[in-house]
Amino acid sequence: MPSLNPGIVIIGAGMAAHRACISMRASGYEGAITLIGEEKHLPYDRPPLSKSTITQEEPPAPVWLLDEGIAASLKLNTRPNTKATRIDRSAKIIETDRGSYAYDKLLLATGAKPRKLNMPGGEHALLLRNYEDAAELRARFQPGKKIAIIGGGFIGLELASSANKLGCDVTLIEAQPRILMRGVPESIAKIVHDRHIAAGVTMRIGTALKSLQKDSVTLADDSIIPADTIIAGIGAAPEIVLANDTGLVIDNGIAVNELMQTSDPDIYAAGDCCSFPHPHYAMRRIRLEAWRNAQDQGNVAGENMVGGSKTYSAIPWFWSDQYDLSLQIAGLADEGPVTVERALGPDSKLLFHVAKNGKLMGASGIGLGNSIARDIKLAEMLIAKGASPAHTALSDPSVGLKSLLR
Repeated sequence: MPSLNPGIVIIGAGMAAHRACISMRASGYEGAITLIGEEKHLPYDRPPLSKSTITQEEPPAPVWLLDEGIAASLKLNTRPNTKATRIDRSAKIIETDRGSYAYDKLLLATGAKPRKLNMPGGEHALLLRNYEDAAELRARFQPGKKIAIIGGGFIGLELASSANKLGCDVTLIEAQPRILMRGVPESIAKIVHDRHIAAGVTMRIGTALKSLQKDSVTLADDSIIPADTIIAGIGAAPEIVLANDTGLVIDNGIAVNELMQTSDPDIYAAGDCCSFPHPHYAMRRIRLEAWRNAQDQGNVAGENMVGGSKTYSAIPWFWSDQYDLSLQIAGLADEGPVTVERALGPDSKLLFHVAKNGKLMGASGIGLGNSIARDIKLAEMLIAKGASPAHTALSDPSVGLKSLLR
């Protein structure tokens, strides 16, 4: 039978769920919190899966967000290895493969799942979503092994970098005219492309697939890429099955308002699974697959589920490490049709994306190590402030961005 003291239930056990738990307790909520996750693990950090989990010399382990000690200190009822199968909104009951749970408020933090290749032989391509997937790839990335990676987005490129560092013979295949087509300006994508070439990765760009075999990839031009391991990194789809089946509004993910509420006021959603209206971009509805977005939305959802009324307005931010280069993006580049470049060096630059009315809407940067981190943070602050800096100031490296905040 469902608990007689339902409290709050969270479905999903990633960053958004972790932050929601902390936020609720920090807001003074003392009721029951039940955390339901399909994996056998408590919440752990996912960005390392494509990088350090694979490449570090010492035996890997999940980077825990919640361990048993933290879960106990937060008085959480953790239910790992449990799959939610149905939400009964009228009775406010969640059915799982291990029993039922009643709720007063529910948070859907179900994340996104990698897209599979829907083509002949697509079943031969491995995917990266969880710790076990990363451990499998780590075992396969041995010196001299031939690795074919399908997809020139962030995950595909990060895996190519990791495999290359471990001495693999890596071929990356992308059907689009260039890598990083979504959200990354072409000039920055070119720096990343050239860095992979310099490292020895074979880049097959603008090349469609014909079929996959267990040990090879056949391209549309009938050329064959031998492969000991094939990996698909072609994006992710929001996990919306439960929400859709129970009748919640779906719009490029589970649709929420600025409070992170779904179309049912007692059900909230946060992280990769949901789309939300952004006040800085005229309430444009967007969905982000980003670590900090999940963190920030979990904080807001948690606070609001226990009586708060905080609106979500954080400026989007994303990063990716590519060899010795760090790529960072703040805001939305496609909201700024005018691009102003600040050259910083051979492999370093900042691009500012400016609206026709002069307002700064986004910033993209790439550079060695953390060389651009401070400038991207300052650009993020300028975007949040609604600043309209002069183009000459943005393009001039001698003008500190901090001065433009005054």
